[in-house]
Amino acid sequence: MSAAGPVGPRRPLLSRRALRGPVLLLSGALLASGCGSGAATDDAAAPAGAAGYPRTVRDCGHDVRVTAPPRRAVSLNQGTTEILLSLGLADRMAGTATWTDPVMKGLEKANSEVPRLADDMPSFEAVLDAEPDFVAASFASTLGTGGVATRERFTELGVPAYLSPSDCAGKDNSGDGDGVRSEPLTMDTVYGEVRDLARLFDVEQRGEKLVADLESRVDRATSGIDASGVTLTYWFANSTSPYLAGCCGAPGVITRAVGAENAMDDTHEEWPQVGWEAVADRDPDVLVLGDLTRKSQTAETAAKKIEFLESDPVTRNMTAVRKKRYVLLSGQAMNPTIRTVEGVEQVASALREFGLAK
Repeated sequence: MSAAGPVGPRRPLLSRRALRGPVLLLSGALLASGCGSGAATDDAAAPAGAAGYPRTVRDCGHDVRVTAPPRRAVSLNQGTTEILLSLGLADRMAGTATWTDPVMKGLEKANSEVPRLADDMPSFEAVLDAEPDFVAASFASTLGTGGVATRERFTELGVPAYLSPSDCAGKDNSGDGDGVRSEPLTMDTVYGEVRDLARLFDVEQRGEKLVADLESRVDRATSGIDASGVTLTYWFANSTSPYLAGCCGAPGVITRAVGAENAMDDTHEEWPQVGWEAVADRDPDVLVLGDLTRKSQTAETAAKKIEFLESDPVTRNMTAVRKKRYVLLSGQAMNPTIRTVEGVEQVASALREFGLAK
C-alpha cells in the first residue's frame, strides 16, 4: 500500500498535478541532452566499462532496457528505495520519494546520502530536475496515470522505468481501489524484483546474497511454527472506514508463512474498506496494526489505532482488544517489499509470545 489519499491507500498524499506547459519544455530539453549522464539511447553511446550491455528485463508486460549501469536512479516509492539501498547502490541514486516509515534498520547512513525529492508523491518536475537515467516505483498508482507520470512518458525522454512486479503479477489495478489479486502473492515475486534490479545495475552477486539472506530469515522465523486455527486481521489505516488486508497481498504472505488464517480472506481486494461491525462479527484472535509515520489518514500510528480500538463501543469487546493481542508492523512490512520478511518475523514471534503458536 503506497502513501494514501482521502479515498484509498494507493492514492497520493498530495493532490494530483496536471503536467503543465513548462514541464513539456523542460522534458524536451532533457531529451536533447540525454537526461543525465546515463541516458544513452544507443549501444555506441554507452560509457566505457559497460561490458554486457545493453541489458533488458521483462517487467509488467514491458521491456526495460538499459545501455549501461544506471548512475542517477530515482526511486519513487520506499519499497524500491530500500531494495536499491540494500544492494549498496546509494552512490548511484539521484533521489527518493513517497515514504510511509523510517528507513529500514541498517540503511540509515546510506539513505542519508541520497536526496529526498519529497516525503510524499513528488511532482514530475522535481523528478526531472534530478536528471534521472533510471526510474523505479513500487506501485502502478505512482508510475502511471494520475501518479508522477506514466512509464511511457519517462521512456519518451530516454529514461527507462521499472515497476515492482508485485503490483502487477496476478493483479488488476484498473478499478478505483487498491487493486484485486487473482492469485496470491508470493515472496518469489519480490525476490524476482531484487534480481531484476541487481541485473540492470550489474550487481548480480549482491542480489543473490540479499535473496539468500531474506530466504534464510523466513526459514528461521517460521521453523516449526504452527498457528493453525488462529485468525488475524491486518489494519493499515483509517479509523472511520478502515483499510484491512484482503486474502492475497503481502499480509497473505505473512499469514501463510505462520500457518494462520486471515479473518478477511474472503476478499481478493488488496485493501478493502470494511466496517467495524463486520470485523467485530469475525472477532479475530490477533490484530496486526500498521505503525505509520506519515500523516494522511486517521489513526496512522499504532498508538492511535490502539486508542481507538480500546475506546470504540464496537471494537473494545473484541477478543484481540480485550487480550491486547496487537502486533505492530511498519507500513513497508505490510506492503509487498523485502520488509515483508520483517513482517513474517514479527508476527511469528508475537504468536509464540501470545501462546497461540506451537
